[in-house]
Amino acid sequence: MLCTSIKQLRTSRGLSQVELAKKLSVTKQTVSNWENDNIQPSIDMLERLSDFFNVSTDYLLGRSQSSPLSTEGLTHEQISHIALLIEDLKKCN
Repeated sequence: MLCTSIKQLRTSRGLSQVELAKKLSVTKQTVSNWENDNIQPSIDMLERLSDFFNVSTDYLLGRSQSSPLSTEGLTHEQISHIALLIEDLKKCN
């Protein structure tokens, strides 16, 4: 559900509702309403949330479980290190 996705993404980045609201130029009450499933973000805001959290709109809406990582701006060597970390983490499960 969208409300759960927004809250999980916000908390995973260590942001309060106030901090997320400031970054998106909305009120804290708006973020709270999204997370409590009282209101839905507009399509424009859904796109902004998707861009801000670097996930697809399908991920936000619960239509896709994969959360892609952006490697934009990283060197090939840095990307290789991340790939190795991911493989190591998969082995721990």
